[in-house]
Amino acid sequence: MPTQIQSPEIQAFAQGFPITLLHAGVTILILFVAATLYVLLTPHREITLIREGNTAAAVSMGGVLVGLAIPLAVSLNASTNLIEIGLWGVATVVLQLLVFRLVDLVLRGLPRRIQEGEMSAAAMLVGAKLASAIIIGAAVSG
Repeated sequence: MPTQIQSPEIQAFAQGFPITLLHAGVTILILFVAATLYVLLTPHREITLIREGNTAAAVSMGGVLVGLAIPLAVSLNASTNLIEIGLWGVATVVLQLLVFRLVDLVLRGLPRRIQEGEMSAAAMLVGAKLASAIIIGAAVSG
């Protein structure tokens, strides 16, 4: 009779968990790099505004992180190995950053209003960025 350690479930977990950690780690790294690029591309310095207590900037940045994470999560789910995770992850991030920039241009004036702490502007920007993230995520999933 097999012991608990030799059970197929434990063996599958022991083999699969390190791969799960690796895949999640690569995706989180892509998210971190993407968020850093976003911060560098924005007309205002959200991190500085957040440190100064600007709630609108914090809400906006939170929306950016979720907006980047949605297509990354879908691409992670659709990928079978590190190369696919990297390719799809980078592709979705580049597309999402371009869409974010387009949203900033179309809804011009909102970044300035966020800088001034206006929550309605932050809510609108977050909604637009999350909407684009959901569409890009759906496009990746086929």
